[in-house]
Amino acid sequence: MPQDFAEWLRGMLRQRDMSQKDLAGAIDVTPAAVTAWIRGRSEPRYEKIAAIAEALGVAAEDAVSRRQPGAASSELSWIFRKAPADGGREGGNAAAFAFAANLEVLAREATQNSLDERLPGGQPVVSRFVLHELTGQHLEEFLEALRWSEIEKHLHAAADPGQKVGRVLLDGLQELERTRRLVLLRVDDYNATGLTGPDYDDGRFARVVRRTLDSGKAGAQGGSYGLGKAALWAASRFGLVLVNSTLSERQDGRHERRMAGRLELPWHALGTDEFAGPAWFGVKDPDRDDAARSWWGDEETARSLYLERDGSAAGTSFLVVGAYDGSGDTEQLEEMHERLAAGVARNFWASMVGGEAAAPLLRASVASWRNGRVVRAEERIDPHRHEPARSRAVQAFLDRRTVLELTSREDVLEMAVPLKLPRLKDGAGSDRTSPTTHDAVLLITPSGDDEPAADHISYMRATRMVVRSKKVGDLPLGHRNFQAVLLAGAATMKDTPDVEAAERLLRASEPPDHNDWTGTEDLTAMYVRGARQCIVNFKRLAEQSVREALQTQDDGQQGDEGPEVLKELLRLDPPKAPRTQGFPTIHAIEGEVDEHSAWRVTVTVKCPEREDPWVLAPAIRFTGRDGGGIPVRWAGRLVPVKNCELTKEGNLLFRGRRGVFKGVTDVASHPVPAAMSRIEVDVPRAKEAKA
Repeated sequence: MPQDFAEWLRGMLRQRDMSQKDLAGAIDVTPAAVTAWIRGRSEPRYEKIAAIAEALGVAAEDAVSRRQPGAASSELSWIFRKAPADGGREGGNAAAFAFAANLEVLAREATQNSLDERLPGGQPVVSRFVLHELTGQHLEEFLEALRWSEIEKHLHAAADPGQKVGRVLLDGLQELERTRRLVLLRVDDYNATGLTGPDYDDGRFARVVRRTLDSGKAGAQGGSYGLGKAALWAASRFGLVLVNSTLSERQDGRHERRMAGRLELPWHALGTDEFAGPAWFGVKDPDRDDAARSWWGDEETARSLYLERDGSAAGTSFLVVGAYDGSGDTEQLEEMHERLAAGVARNFWASMVGGEAAAPLLRASVASWRNGRVVRAEERIDPHRHEPARSRAVQAFLDRRTVLELTSREDVLEMAVPLKLPRLKDGAGSDRTSPTTHDAVLLITPSGDDEPAADHISYMRATRMVVRSKKVGDLPLGHRNFQAVLLAGAATMKDTPDVEAAERLLRASEPPDHNDWTGTEDLTAMYVRGARQCIVNFKRLAEQSVREALQTQDDGQQGDEGPEVLKELLRLDPPKAPRTQGFPTIHAIEGEVDEHSAWRVTVTVKCPEREDPWVLAPAIRFTGRDGGGIPVRWAGRLVPVKNCELTKEGNLLFRGRRGVFKGVTDVASHPVPAAMSRIEVDVPRAKEAKA
């Protein structure tokens, strides 16, 4: 709702640092008249409102509509947060280390956030990734519009090679100086809510631009940790992101070109002045010390910052300044283009599938530019090209064309897989009348011999983002290649109470990077004991249902060749000679994060048969999505449980085919909090004498 004139006038006088007496003199009225307007006792006539607008240096329409005026580019500046008086120092934003710093992760997290903000009404979210490489005059003009001279000295001060964030900053500054090349990555979404809400109080704008680890999401939305947005800042060599948002709900009387910037640096000092790290780009707020608020920009400012949006559809554009792939796998523009397209396709192919009666949830594309010229034309990502069999399965489900028995290569088998819904704890919404079971939908379809990653099952819920895709083991001999999709929660397209309960459970079971359904702190805090086992049983049952479905198809062929189309569905390959396992491997691992934020794991090791026992030195690593791992220490000695014993050197001696041990990680060695990590355990041979 628009504010009243008195509130608008008070705010404008503060912003312009103008007294009531100065305004009265400028528009030729008495100070008493201005006081009456300020206190809401009366309102000026239109001609006086126009005179007030002129005196304040704003458009008459702003005064009449009582909206926040647009800001000229000359009003913009970078405001840095001062260091706290207690001497505390932050070496960077820990949320940025929850994910691997690569473009595929950025594509996944940014697209998930866009899907979570899809407007009601059935229209798909349009997600666009635009790479733009700047050199020469284009680069110089952009840096001038960005006020680079205001932040460059802070970047150099924070580029401490002795710190992780500092090394990235130093490398980025040296790269820019050496090549005079800068890559921008703009992530646009349309048909989304936009960054609504006030600058500081609760709302989407504050949660994205000002806060850390504040999701504000609920229900069927994908995110729950408030970490996804950090992937944008992590993809910048300088920790620098700008935003331009078209709002679905007006704020301060406006909805177009709400702009702001945030720079994420570690603690640093310039002379005797110490800074906490973060800085914001905007208009200095007269009501708050050392604070910059968002501004309502014009078309020219948006163009100069490469943030112009197409059309008036609601949504947000994020500009990652100095975009790069932290894995080091891609450096050239064309390679970055391919990595982004692959990341969106791999994680959101199901979201981009539509049916006759159901539109897709997402349309996505990638484009690349260099100094204003097209390098790679906008490429719309086609799920049926990237994932033909799986996309066919989801489309058949949306069109209600699934079958109860596979009889052709194009058929899609549909089955129900029950998910037991555990009871919520008291205080977490417990209700003994709540549904106890949710029927997820399992889809199975044959896949071509030339399709990669055959015999996999993909888990998804809500927006149909792929939570996990894994190969199904112990399949019947001679089965034909297939793909399976497990749709749970809102992805089942049902409108029943169990859907909401399933979404709540599965959402609580997802770790920060939403790549599995497993035990989490949220699950433990919200549900009675046994919730994790419900999740484990659900996934096991889904895989077992796939095996039984394939076995049923195979059994139908026994003793009878059957129709030709059925023969084509099955193949019988000669059995392969078993390979001899020459070293111990991890057979199973279970773990959870305890109250001290340490990982507690129980590990089952499978050992090849031999006369001498195996002496192993188990190691544990925190892993990222790119597959890399950071070693961490065990806290104290490992605990033998079955068929193993501790040696005097602290290693484990295994006798027999399988052994079990337990271990706890040393929190002091963690590179990130345990709740933000995933782990892997290895069992290399120990360097000690045989027992």
